[in-house]
Amino acid sequence: METATRLSRWRELSFTPSELTGALGDSVTVLPIVVAVGALTELSLARMLLGFGAFQVVWGLWYGLPISVEPMKALAALAIGGVLGVDELLIAGLLAGVVLLGVGTTGALSEAARYVGEPVTRGIQLAVALILLQTGVELGLGDPALALAGVAAAGVVVVAGYRRASALVVLALGLGVALASTGVPTPSLPAVGLALPDPSGITRTAAEATAAQLAMTVGNAAVATALLLSEYFDADVTPDELATSMGAMNVAAVPFGALPMCHGSGGVAGKYAFGARTAGSNVLLGGLYGVAALGTAVVAAFPMAVLGVVLGLVALELGRSAFGSGHLPTTIAVGAVGLATNVGLAFVLGVAWWVARERFL
Repeated sequence: METATRLSRWRELSFTPSELTGALGDSVTVLPIVVAVGALTELSLARMLLGFGAFQVVWGLWYGLPISVEPMKALAALAIGGVLGVDELLIAGLLAGVVLLGVGTTGALSEAARYVGEPVTRGIQLAVALILLQTGVELGLGDPALALAGVAAAGVVVVAGYRRASALVVLALGLGVALASTGVPTPSLPAVGLALPDPSGITRTAAEATAAQLAMTVGNAAVATALLLSEYFDADVTPDELATSMGAMNVAAVPFGALPMCHGSGGVAGKYAFGARTAGSNVLLGGLYGVAALGTAVVAAFPMAVLGVVLGLVALELGRSAFGSGHLPTTIAVGAVGLATNVGLAFVLGVAWWVARERFL
């Protein structure tokens, strides 16, 4: 039955403007992080883009859904901040992949999903929205004039009645600025080969970073993502399936120098909010990443202030959805904890509160 359902979804693949704008709901959470990692570490920007492009297509077609492929944000943030070296980052990604593969075969995550209330899921959405908004504001403050131009462009599109196209228009503005800076690049094929981490990357710091990332991944990328796929697309995708695919993705890609990757509720919600309804959005986005990998000079020159505006647009869409909660105080509390600490901790505390509330109140 599941195979028949996926085949049906493949037949429904669409490549409309809505699928393209929906794809951007995922890309805007990826590009700022990937560009920052490429600029501040020795990882190849082209290889990272190829990794995201390949697995956008792979998992979109595998699940037959506009599923997200995002950076493992805790690991990426630690690398950007200089806490993790490149070898430690890759080791942590491999460790996380192995653990997720193991957990995904036990059925434990699907069992845990039964205890997650809808307000907690909405709270995770709100936390992601607040984090994206905070990041967007920080990026925008780097060039306030350019950020204001992006806000003005988005405002014109929204007033004209094309709210979902606002992100696409703002990204087009940023691309124009980048091209004006670099000129049209000469496409060049990136080198592809093994980039195995040095064993010196097996450190306590790498192990601690892996644990922090897994706390976020289980809540946001497995359980919450499965719940959103069910809510938005009536899809029967279990947290264990998502854990397994994330594990396989990292075990396969990290040895080639890819940034550790995961699924995520923020990317799914962003895709849905901006119009994605089929896996066509994944195929389109995978192609765009592949093209970007041929001309990384333009991607590297893309103005962060403009990406900040797009992050803000996605955050507002996510926030709107989160406030449809059946118990708003729980949703707001989970969102606030997620912003103040991390999404993984917010998820654990939210579930504990919701189980206690249902049992004793």
